[in-house]
Amino acid sequence: MGRITLSIVAIGTVIGAFLLGRVSAQEVEPSCAMCPATYVSAAEIGRYVEAGREDRLTDQQVRSVDIGKGNVQIAVAHRGALEEPRPNSVASHDLVTEVYVVLSGSGTNRTGPDLVGRRRRPPDNRAVQFLNGPGNNSADMRDPETHQLQAGDVFVIPAGTGHQFTKIDDHITYLMVRIDPDKVVPLMDEAASQAYLTERGR
Repeated sequence: MGRITLSIVAIGTVIGAFLLGRVSAQEVEPSCAMCPATYVSAAEIGRYVEAGREDRLTDQQVRSVDIGKGNVQIAVAHRGALEEPRPNSVASHDLVTEVYVVLSGSGTNRTGPDLVGRRRRPPDNRAVQFLNGPGNNSADMRDPETHQLQAGDVFVIPAGTGHQFTKIDDHITYLMVRIDPDKVVPLMDEAASQAYLTERGR
């Protein structure tokens, strides 16, 4: 019995040493080799917030950055008061996950993956082309969850999950971080952002 136990321990030690050697000898390269960081100032975000509020622009892309194995987008969204949801206003994005960081205001959002009355967004839709890639609008969701959002909250909406604002008290303004692993959204740099803001008189 003692010899069997010693044999098992010895075999385990050899396997452990082999696996440890493989892990420590493995060379891991960065997924975005020699990539620069991207900085967006609070002042620039403020210009987008102002444009959204005064020009009634719901969703504005600020950056779209190549991070090697995927892209990341930064956007600013502003929505005015809403008493009830608009028809077919459930949205879902096939490939892009969105993270909301609520800057000001409050609202009620419903989410759910089981969409009712799904309608494909056309390829020439602005959101499909420039914001969040292919997706759908839907009439409703089965068994949705309801979330009360307010300033300071963070809200993660995975790709494929339906989401819909059902009520907005006065307004809600939020920063969006879009995770785009398939690189379906075109790149946008600081120069393009400044050109956009200049065109809008910002």
